Amino acid sequence: MDLYDKDVVSIKDFSKEDIEGILDLSEQMIPYAKGEKIDRTLDGKILGNLFFEPSTRTKLSFESAAYRLGCDVIDVSEMSMTSMAKGETLSDTIRIVNAYCDAIVLRHPSEGAARLAANCSVKPVINAGDGAGSHPTQTLLDLFTMRQAKGTLDGLRITLVGDLKYGRTVHSLADALTMFGVKLTLVAPEGLQMPQDTIAHLREKGCTPTVETNLENVISNTDILYVTRIQKERFPDVSEYQKVAGSYRIDNNLLREADRDLIVMHPLPRVNEIAPEVDSTPHAKYFQQAFNGVPVRMALLHSVMGGEF
Repeated sequence: MDLYDKDVVSIKDFSKEDIEGILDLSEQMIPYAKGEKIDRTLDGKILGNLFFEPSTRTKLSFESAAYRLGCDVIDVSEMSMTSMAKGETLSDTIRIVNAYCDAIVLRHPSEGAARLAANCSVKPVINAGDGAGSHPTQTLLDLFTMRQAKGTLDGLRITLVGDLKYGRTVHSLADALTMFGVKLTLVAPEGLQMPQDTIAHLREKGCTPTVETNLENVISNTDILYVTRIQKERFPDVSEYQKVAGSYRIDNNLLREADRDLIVMHPLPRVNEIAPEVDSTPHAKYFQQAFNGVPVRMALLHSVMGGEF
């Protein structure tokens, strides 16, 4: 897939071959991401980082990726810092930012915002998360982490657990995993299971997931346990959040039932769904996963903004 000057809005826009190409380039980017080698092929380029929703890993890893490639960054961290606070529309804001940079990374609380931005932008737009919608770059780094740990993505037994209704990371990830023939299990409390239309879409693509509420029933048949936070900020009613908060907790006692080489992933931030004691076990891959955001986003910026590697 030639990504030069192209938008990255949804993982659905990628084929299996496209994804594998990005993952291969990400592997090559690791020494550059660590500062062991120098790559300045985006010198003179400017990235517009527009984050209208809180972020640590995505925002900082995009900045780090840009700087590692010699690209400068202009940054906006809140809507209150823009003319949107005065009533300016997102489309007008994007058109204005076009004049100041070569590509835009956008995080926005409204689902569909990235697609709208891409439609009115002449510069490429990269979706860094739009509400409960899509998060394609997180999906790519998740796939990269899985392949790095297991050597392949094909045929893995993958369990997604936690907030599968509002969690944009699992929506994008589940869709991408259908390309690799995985055995998918969805574990969530009542009311937070993967939306039915999403499950129907997975079935159309040849993946029939197992739906569960009890994690203990499936932990021994899992290669990768992908844990998500139950997101208080996505609930329209706080009392509904309180009913399901703390539904699952991954600790060493639970992991005794797992295969020795099971890995635990999490897009972070975590609250209390993974006990700190898990951090020091071979199962824990979530901090490596967070680092992997740098080489993967370097590969994307390299491809979208015209770097040659």
